[in-house]
Amino acid sequence: MIAARKSELFSRFFARDAERRITGAFEAVRVRGLEHVRTALRAAPTLVVTNHTAWWDPLVAIFVSVRVLRADAYAMMDAKNLELLPFFGKVGAFGVDLADPADGARAIRYAAKLLARENRLVWLFAQGREVPVTVRPLGFRPGSGEIARVARGSIVVPGALRYEMGSTPKPTLWISFGEPLDRVRDPVAARALHEGAVTGELDRIERAIAHAEDDGFESLHSQRKEVLFAIAQRALAWITRPKLLR
Repeated sequence: MIAARKSELFSRFFARDAERRITGAFEAVRVRGLEHVRTALRAAPTLVVTNHTAWWDPLVAIFVSVRVLRADAYAMMDAKNLELLPFFGKVGAFGVDLADPADGARAIRYAAKLLARENRLVWLFAQGREVPVTVRPLGFRPGSGEIARVARGSIVVPGALRYEMGSTPKPTLWISFGEPLDRVRDPVAARALHEGAVTGELDRIERAIAHAEDDGFESLHSQRKEVLFAIAQRALAWITRPKLLR
């Protein structure tokens, strides 16, 4: 297991950079359920269990944790990837060898120790690898249930991430958090509960996209329309329109 080497100064710098990248790459950031995470954090250290679907996921976690929630955040990461990208350790990532059960047990104990301080947020991408959002079942690994069992004073909040192309040149980032979950002693049953809750949040995003409904989603970011681009587009449309329709 690779322990986190967190630097608050570097975390703040990296979070600003993550925000800059996200606001530059996405047309909009739509989020629902932030109040669930805020409420949980006020009550106890919080474990956010979410799907893992894209390269962007860790940057989204850093952006939301530091720039939006102002929380002391950590995240579990594949040790191989952390060795390749050691700067993630400076922002709170700790590494686990997913092929080694003993290392997994050490990482679970480490996560539980992190979840012993107030305003502490630990992210767990419970699939352990990037999986398309359309895949069902999600296939959660055992970690979330075990961490919840060991970190008895923590609260578990389900989350969901999706990146969707639509009617704009850039994609939209969708984030949905559900209500805190009931504590389940059996780690297998807890994992099933976590996976079901995250699936429900992904389904909520799907409905919002399919039916163009807000469903409680608010905008964290929205691209300002480029004025010159809009003028040029209207001019080109007028020029190329058949004469009879002008």
